[in-house]
Amino acid sequence: MKKAFSLIEIMIVIIILGLLAGLVLPNLLGQSEQAKKKIVCIQMHSINDALKNFKLQNGTYPSTEEGIKALITNPDPDKYKSYPDGGFLDGKVPVDPWKNPYIFVNNDGDIDMVSLGADGKEGGSKENADITFTSCKK
Repeated sequence: MKKAFSLIEIMIVIIILGLLAGLVLPNLLGQSEQAKKKIVCIQMHSINDALKNFKLQNGTYPSTEEGIKALITNPDPDKYKSYPDGGFLDGKVPVDPWKNPYIFVNNDGDIDMVSLGADGKEGGSKENADITFTSCKK
């Protein structure tokens, strides 16, 4: 006599797996977006440290126009004479977890950075909301 699973047993297992997937997947998807927001804040803190080093070496933060790229290569050798050979960040301008560049703003020495969120556009809500360095400090 062969032992095998009956059709009812297989259907019960499939229903149980479906219920488990229905309960677990929504929680996992929400955690992914929260993790990306935490990564944004960590990266912004790292960029901020590099900006502080830039200011220490050169006496001022880069302008908004020079942006974060000024941490990679010297934007104006005449203006920034104490710029180190390797720059302040390793090799390339960092991007947020959604592959968008960070926006750097310098308002007369009051600096801020912005990630435009998942949609890459200004504004938005939930996962599409903009994340600022100021909000990461809270």
